[in-house]
Amino acid sequence: MTNPENLALRRGIAGTVLFDGELASRGLALNTMCFSFNEAANRAAFLADEDGYCRQYGLTAEQRAAVARRDVPAMLEAGGNVYYLAKLAGIFGLNVQDLGALQTGMSVAEFKQYLLDQAADAGIGRGTDGVSSPIMGVAA
Repeated sequence: MTNPENLALRRGIAGTVLFDGELASRGLALNTMCFSFNEAANRAAFLADEDGYCRQYGLTAEQRAAVARRDVPAMLEAGGNVYYLAKLAGIFGLNVQDLGALQTGMSVAEFKQYLLDQAADAGIGRGTDGVSSPIMGVAA
């Protein structure tokens, strides 16, 4: 049963999903499948038969549909953890910044600038010599 407080938190910050125990339980099959992509043979097997590979791991119809659509926000809502989903996204040539852009509805360039702006506002992202240091791989 969904905890009403957690449901409110999940919807409280635009573009984010609270990854709590309930969502972790729902996403176990999806995240386990994504973890399997550490092995090249599993990535190849997925690409050869995506739906069959998803079924092998017991993904729900909602999760399989989200994977087929490459719909990262829907995968997050279905229990996916962004760190595991990054393994799936990598198969399609996407990186964590691409995922962040998808989550927020921004372009990748807008999302990178957003990260830089947030770092500047927080006073981080500058080395002792005043030169930008990489933040999540974002070059200034």
